Amino acid sequence: MTFELHSDKPLRLALVGMSGAGKTFWTKKLAESGVPAFFCDDRIEQRLASRLASGGYSGINGVAAWMGWPDSAAYAQRESEYLTEEIHTLDEVLTELEKHPKKSLALDTTGSVIYAGNNLLMRLRRQMKIVYLAASAEEQQLLIQRYLSDPKPVLWRGAFQPKSKETPRETVARCYPMLIAARRQSYEALAHCTLQVASLRDGSLDASTFLEMIRLKIESAR
Repeated sequence: MTFELHSDKPLRLALVGMSGAGKTFWTKKLAESGVPAFFCDDRIEQRLASRLASGGYSGINGVAAWMGWPDSAAYAQRESEYLTEEIHTLDEVLTELEKHPKKSLALDTTGSVIYAGNNLLMRLRRQMKIVYLAASAEEQQLLIQRYLSDPKPVLWRGAFQPKSKETPRETVARCYPMLIAARRQSYEALAHCTLQVASLRDGSLDASTFLEMIRLKIESAR
């Protein structure tokens, strides 16, 4: 698999990591450079459209509002519905890649892709090089604050465990780091390489440099 833009060989990259780690940013950078791109959040939102519209919700923040805070009565059911649509979305993408082996694609996954099941994840790993964008402890605090101030859909999968007299926001602030830690092992096991988010903060980095960093990481791991 090539890691050069505009090569005659297919470029297939799937970015994984927590919400806010930069998956969408770098997928857009690759798209601007001519790599076909697919944004899972957008497709999941489309699949949920009728359910969102009935409650007056729209956009990715609307999906988060529709799911509700993790202590709400409807959350467990809507978390399950979201994951079902995510699984369908990933299956669609992989079926397309399997049918067209010469097709290039940059895939912006969701933070919850690791819950899609072993079969889909192994198909993903066969079809694409998977890059985990990992946040440092300091950056994780920023992710928590971002979730509290501008919620995106998050599947807690039982990690939200409130204590007596604790507000939901306090529970999120306490439990989110544990959710990150629990997911980290799954991201690392799934990915072909890991890039630290801090190493990508330089505003001058372009898509070609990003791909070169991935190439070097994968080669050093061999």
